[in-house]
Amino acid sequence: MDILEKIKSAIVKGRINMTDHADEELANDEILDKDLLHSVLHGEIIEDYRDDKPFSSCLVYGKDQKERHIHSVWAYSVEHDIAIVITGYIPDTDRWIDHKIRRR
Repeated sequence: MDILEKIKSAIVKGRINMTDHADEELANDEILDKDLLHSVLHGEIIEDYRDDKPFSSCLVYGKDQKERHIHSVWAYSVEHDIAIVITGYIPDTDRWIDHKIRRR
């Protein structure tokens, strides 16, 4: 099972931890928890950060039910079977091509 499938499984089980940073960033972009979770459950990994510590993480792209584009960074703890939201935001079109490819 890949990291996104583990994250989705943890979400379905309600095993989620949100960092203070994620909570602030989501509030800044007016992204509700239900919108974030919908975007991940129907999303895809667009960047993989396998070397992150203490857990590997990934950038997930998805849309909420209103079709807003959402990025979120998630980590997963195998030991605790918990998904950790690192941050979430509406991607800036000046920084992203088609919301999925980082402009260089």
